[in-house]
Amino acid sequence: MLQNLCDTHVHTIFSRHAYSTLEEDVRAAADAGLELLGVADHFSAMIAPCGDFRAHQHFGNEAVWPRRWHGVTLLRAAEVDIMDLSGRLFGQGETAWGLDGNPLEGSDFFGFCLRSCDYLVASVHGRRLPDTATLAQGTALYVAALENPKVLTLGHIGRAGVPFEVETVVRAAKELHKLIEVNEHSLELAASPFFSDDIPALCRTIAERCAEEGVPIAVNTDAHISYDVGKAPHALAMLEEIHFPQELVATRSAAAFLEAVEQGVGPVEGL
Repeated sequence: MLQNLCDTHVHTIFSRHAYSTLEEDVRAAADAGLELLGVADHFSAMIAPCGDFRAHQHFGNEAVWPRRWHGVTLLRAAEVDIMDLSGRLFGQGETAWGLDGNPLEGSDFFGFCLRSCDYLVASVHGRRLPDTATLAQGTALYVAALENPKVLTLGHIGRAGVPFEVETVVRAAKELHKLIEVNEHSLELAASPFFSDDIPALCRTIAERCAEEGVPIAVNTDAHISYDVGKAPHALAMLEEIHFPQELVATRSAAAFLEAVEQGVGPVEGL
């Protein structure tokens, strides 16, 4: 049976449509026997419009988080939206407005807010890009997102709806030492009328190509409530079915994931 002792994409109440606090998620991770938890709340217009730090200051004070809590290694992350066909991420090129409501001269909102994050998960949300991107454009936007120095993982590409060439994106991840996410929530949502019933097949194809190309994956829950932290039965069952190599599961242990972070975006400070 595949070992998966990290969950590196979970949400707290900051994400508005999630329901648990940071400590509740950490306690759930400890109860699940996880070694490492990565909290990646949304950095997105889903939370508030771009630019005003007062609405996104959750990310500005993450240095107060302990690195070890209830026996679990805790990493600081964000799930950031891919905004357009160029692969631009939410907040890039936007002026940052400080706590006093005045512009922070010379500060890029993306860089200012996420300066304390250990890594980023880059994802597509909404229908605008899925409805407009061609296969070539979808491929290019994912490759561009991977090229961002702070991005470690492409989030839930199996259900975002953006067309892309799986082989090209997987090979780009390999070249850049980045991760492809196998998202438990995507497989759970496959039965929903709001999502395509092609999701399981695409997730499987992506995982198979990662195995063929030797590209590490992150098996994550995308949990929006502490109850789901560390539980990825659908994802692990699919990976077992295709005989996915254990050594390519970057979330198999804290040591393996921290090595992946160091290779992809740089070492984690304080560990």
